[in-house]
Amino acid sequence: MGQFKVLKSLMVDSLDTITTGSKKYHIWMGALTLVMLIGMYCYAIQLDEGLVVTGMNDRVSWGLYISNFTFLVGVAAAAVMLVMPTYVLKDIDFKQAVLIGEGLAVAALVMCLAFVVADMGGPSVLWHMIPGIGVFNFPASMLTWDVIVLNGYLFINLSIPFYILFRHYQNKEAKKKVYVPGAILSVFWAVAIHLVTAFLYQGLQARPFWNNALLGPRFLASAFAAGPALIILVLAIIRSSTAFVVKDKTIKKIAMIVTVAAQINLIMLVSELFKEFYAPTHHSESAYYLFFGLHGKDALLPWIWTAIPLNVLATVMLTFGKFRNNLKVLYFCCFILFVAIWIEKGFGLIVPGFIPGPYGTIAEYLPTGVEVGVTLGIWALGAFVFTILAKTAIGIETGELRYLKRQEKKG
Repeated sequence: MGQFKVLKSLMVDSLDTITTGSKKYHIWMGALTLVMLIGMYCYAIQLDEGLVVTGMNDRVSWGLYISNFTFLVGVAAAAVMLVMPTYVLKDIDFKQAVLIGEGLAVAALVMCLAFVVADMGGPSVLWHMIPGIGVFNFPASMLTWDVIVLNGYLFINLSIPFYILFRHYQNKEAKKKVYVPGAILSVFWAVAIHLVTAFLYQGLQARPFWNNALLGPRFLASAFAAGPALIILVLAIIRSSTAFVVKDKTIKKIAMIVTVAAQINLIMLVSELFKEFYAPTHHSESAYYLFFGLHGKDALLPWIWTAIPLNVLATVMLTFGKFRNNLKVLYFCCFILFVAIWIEKGFGLIVPGFIPGPYGTIAEYLPTGVEVGVTLGIWALGAFVFTILAKTAIGIETGELRYLKRQEKKG
């Protein structure tokens, strides 16, 4: 009964915390709410008229929604790059950032699930994904494995930080024997969620663009570059606008992870380009369409030729310690790297897989205003969820939120 009392107190304190703040905080939350409302309006149009209002068709059945889903699975998996050094290798420099990283993973997973709902057309068809009720087709379907690992990873990233924060809220230390086994499990689970997503594409025999043995490893490399890059940008904002202390040493260590992952990702990109263009076959047509256009169709050229130079520039600059250790330059590199991988792993991966089709047809795809509106709304939802989680966690970690303080106020 006592724990329920503490939990109720934590919920009340959290509600007080997330509804109070500076003028900038309220403008930020108001702006996110406005974008979410716009997204809901666009989604209402989609529910009313169907997926015909999107740019997708029977030839290109995955578009902006699944592109974002694929990218965000990687962002969610990137939390492992902070969990492993903190809980497994016992590196105290990462301890400051690990709860922020796990909060980012939760927000990314919420967005992943929202993009899946949007892509399926509406929530009324979700019952198909429920084991024992819908057509789950376990274990043959890779999609069922994706459902399992994503929801499992969401549970892990909710439960471990909650336990740690709940203990800290009571001014107690979290018991390592309780959360460390889960943290170790999350390391393997994070790798699994991204590999299973890659296997979803690799398992489609009629789409040669995805039948690539490097797809899984490159998914991981790009995730461990883009995810920590986003974490660095978030930490920069947090330490400049809150009392939460994030040392330069912590950011520079995460920057080293970003650098190595970006270098590996670039090497794999060069390897894929060599395979596609040195000895091309008819299976190379998707890559030709992406990089040079095909039969006069070239809708993706501006996207990919924006992503590749940004990717190379960021990786080269991060490689040199002089640039990497300059925080302003580091933030710039992390931003352009994040954008480059978002494009490359979104439009640059999903759409070309459908072009040309199995019968050689070319149906180009570009998102409509409705799709963009829904997408922005879901990203705003993720930012909203993360802001709430981060503000509560920071309040507990800085000692502002404590159960004893509430009791003293009552007394």
